[in-house]
Amino acid sequence: MVFRKQVIGGLLSHYKSLIVVVLGILMVGVLGDNSFRKRIQYELQIDDLENEIDKYNAQNEHDAKKLKELRQNPKAIEKVARERYFMKTDNEDIFVLSDDEKPVNDDEKTQ
Repeated sequence: MVFRKQVIGGLLSHYKSLIVVVLGILMVGVLGDNSFRKRIQYELQIDDLENEIDKYNAQNEHDAKKLKELRQNPKAIEKVARERYFMKTDNEDIFVLSDDEKPVNDDEKTQ
């Protein structure tokens, strides 16, 4: 038992610089807030956020074009009012068609 302790102690004293270097690399590479693992996670998060920024910028450009068209063209306002809000002129009728399924009652199932 004492011999094992002496062997382990001898190895530790002989390779102490290597052990310190390996532990340092482990701390920098894996553990801590500034590790390489965290850095890679942050880079992936930054990429996702940049993609989201691009998406919102494209949506903003589209909406800006729509707004410009609405401000310049009164026919565009009429089109939006008819399509979204089902507005009509006095001499028109509007029919709204739905693709929704009708709910089935228990009475209809048994018949």
